[in-house]
Amino acid sequence: MEFLIRPIEIGDGKGVNALRRMPGVFENILGIPSERVKRNEDFIMNMDGNQHQFVAVVKNKNGEEEIIGTAGLTINSNPRLRHSGGIGIMIHKDYQNMGVGTALMEALLDVADNWLMLIRVELGVFEDNKRAIHLYEKLGFKKEGLKRLAAIRNGKYENEYLMARINPSYRNVL
Repeated sequence: MEFLIRPIEIGDGKGVNALRRMPGVFENILGIPSERVKRNEDFIMNMDGNQHQFVAVVKNKNGEEEIIGTAGLTINSNPRLRHSGGIGIMIHKDYQNMGVGTALMEALLDVADNWLMLIRVELGVFEDNKRAIHLYEKLGFKKEGLKRLAAIRNGKYENEYLMARINPSYRNVL
């Protein structure tokens, strides 16, 4: 399967919104089924220099781009935390386990390591999201803790792992 990773652009809000509301996706992110397109369009329009967002796209049968995944990196704005950033990612349910998540994460980690010189990248993931945890561990993330009753999902409070990856260039500091 061919797909392209590119920076997010104005006009991608509708495709991102479709992902964020998709059953099989929204349960594992902090979105809700009633989220509006405008929220996503506003997010894209108001991104600042501390936010880096990529989308994965395929061409549909009409030759138009369809967003099948997105991932973002936000650098901490606090000067004492600017060596670190947080990641969020979501992949269309029909394109999971096909390399899209790996490609998006590798794009973000390249920016983090080679262009922003971040030392630490962190994320939260639901405790039972085995596929996502496998992806993160494959890319060097380690579980650092369990945040109990962290978020609501399907009418229940769920735990999430806090995971982080230290830039390999700085591992000797630990």
